[in-house]
Amino acid sequence: MEGWFFLSAALLLVSGGAKLADPAPTSGALRIAGLVSGSGVVYTLAVAEIATGAISLLAGGTVAGWAMAVLYGGFGWFVAFALHRRIPISSCGCFGKVDTPPSVVHLFLNAAGLAGGVWAALSHSLSLISVLDDQPVAGLPYLAFVAAGTYAAYLLLTALPVLLRPHLAGSR
Repeated sequence: MEGWFFLSAALLLVSGGAKLADPAPTSGALRIAGLVSGSGVVYTLAVAEIATGAISLLAGGTVAGWAMAVLYGGFGWFVAFALHRRIPISSCGCFGKVDTPPSVVHLFLNAAGLAGGVWAALSHSLSLISVLDDQPVAGLPYLAFVAAGTYAAYLLLTALPVLLRPHLAGSR
C-alpha cells in the first residue's frame, strides 16, 4: 500500500501541473456538470494537488494522507456523478487533455488513491526518502517502480479511452 500511496502522490503532481498549465479542460468539465468552474477554482485545485503530492512524497504522515484521501474522494465523486448522470464530458480535466472522458478506470484509480491516502493517514506513513533509505541499491528499483506505475496509471487515464473509443463506437 505504501507504493500505491507514493504513486498516487506522484499522479497528483502530474495532474496538478497539467491543470496549472491549462485550466480550460477542467473548467469546462466542471461547467458542463453544473459545478463552480472558474479558472480560479481550477488553479486552487491545482495548487492543492501539487502541495498534497509534494508533502506526501517529502514528509508523508497523517495530514498528507487525509489530504490525499479528500482529493481522490472528490475526484471519484465527480467521475461517479458524471457517469451516473451521463454528462457528455469529453474530458474530466484531470491531466489537461481534451480526450480523457470520465470512465470506470478513473473510478478505480480514484478509489485506489483514496485508499492509499487513508492507509497513509492511519499508518502515519513515512516520506519517500525515508523509505528509499531502507531499500536495496539506494532505492533505485523502488523509485523506478513508482515512476513506472505513475506513468502506467497516466496512460490508463489518458491513452486507454482514446484507444477504446473506436471499439466502443463499433459495438453500438
